[in-house]
Amino acid sequence: MRHSTKNNERVSAIVPARNEEAVIAECVQSLTPQEEIAEILVVDDESSDRTAEIVRGLAAECAKVRLLETADLPAGWVGKNHAVWIGANQARGEWLLFTDADAVHTPDSAARALQVALRENAAMVSFSPEQLLESWYEKATIPYVYARLGSLFRFEEVNDPNSARAAANGQFILIRREVYEAVDGHASVASNVLEDVALAARVKGAGHRIWFGSGVGIVRVRMYRSFEAMWEGWKKNLYALMGGTAEAVKSEMSRALLPMLTAMLAAAAVWIVSASAEFALGMLAAGWLGLTTAFALELQRHGFPPKLAVYGIPGRVLFAGVLWDSYQSHRNGRLEWKGRAYPADTPDASKG
Repeated sequence: MRHSTKNNERVSAIVPARNEEAVIAECVQSLTPQEEIAEILVVDDESSDRTAEIVRGLAAECAKVRLLETADLPAGWVGKNHAVWIGANQARGEWLLFTDADAVHTPDSAARALQVALRENAAMVSFSPEQLLESWYEKATIPYVYARLGSLFRFEEVNDPNSARAAANGQFILIRREVYEAVDGHASVASNVLEDVALAARVKGAGHRIWFGSGVGIVRVRMYRSFEAMWEGWKKNLYALMGGTAEAVKSEMSRALLPMLTAMLAAAAVWIVSASAEFALGMLAAGWLGLTTAFALELQRHGFPPKLAVYGIPGRVLFAGVLWDSYQSHRNGRLEWKGRAYPADTPDASKG
């Protein structure tokens, strides 16, 4: 199925926001100068902080900005999906740009996405944003997770129309409005907390081209600003992202932990045989150095600075811990995110 993309087509940016007072202004201000973006619809999802107040101030300064507000969350909906659905129904652009409140865009992010859509004849374009990492736990966990996701959802597979593989990142999704409406948009994935991947699968399954690629130099995010928020976020989605089965959990945890344990056991055996603590520690250091070097190469392949490999060992431990917690949450049938609880009755999960 073919689509034409004219340079004068306009974009409606839709930003769901629930308790985002710390980041919403920077996000909106990165969108307002872009000529391609005709309107910015911020959907306040029952925030208890100053999110709505901040957006009202931004709307007073820029006519592009509009504040919409959700009411009670309907049964069967995830909060983010409901918020963006409200925004999409109010939008007037030929293209819809769904972006998170913690995303900061370069001045040409929408233009570059439209260029990709034209070049690739794509009805849907998604960028995986550049990740801003400040704390040690972000530097340990997020690169490891994204390296695994990069292996499981390879861009070239997703972008191949002959492959059934589909993926997107909900932090930046540009989709042609007529296609969004044809697949029933977020209403069709209302209860799915992996709404970005599910929506991509619907678009691709309907015969439309999708394109997914790196957003480095286009859009950046800092996903989590506390250890608790990071743990809750990955706990909600990591089980499904890694495959959504007990076998996948076992495989991923083994991949993360077994190389470390093997190095430790080898060092312990050397200590027992040689009675030399120095020799044993040297063996352990050599094993972990090998893991760190291999991880540095993997990070480089997936667009992260190789120097972050020094966090690889704690990253493996944190990844295994939150994956197990995510698995247990799904088994117990309850997911939590931003003060809401959802039944774990879908096979997919994502950052909400």
